Amino acid sequence: MDELTETEVSQYEALLRAQREELRELEDVAKDSVKTVTLDQQSVGRLSRMDAMQAQAMAQETARRRQIGLKKIDAALARIEEGEYGYCAVCGEPIAKKRLDLDPAAATCVAHAR
Repeated sequence: MDELTETEVSQYEALLRAQREELRELEDVAKDSVKTVTLDQQSVGRLSRMDAMQAQAMAQETARRRQIGLKKIDAALARIEEGEYGYCAVCGEPIAKKRLDLDPAAATCVAHAR
């Protein structure tokens, strides 16, 4: 496998920064959906409250996954700064470009992805 050129690394860096910005914007938009569900029986029926609680749980899980994505992106950007981007964190071999095209934040080669 070929190592990444500086231009390719710069392109991945720009993509990672754009993804990070998008996730942060989504985080700002979704803040209200994870707030505590009001249990006022006069204004909302039992099924509506259950729906609201389910929607809240799904929003919380989405927020958790967004945080994981942000951490992966930040780690990938740190690897770029250190000159380690594009190499497997386990074996040190270059990560396939196709893998980085699918997930620019990937830290391992396909063999060590598990």
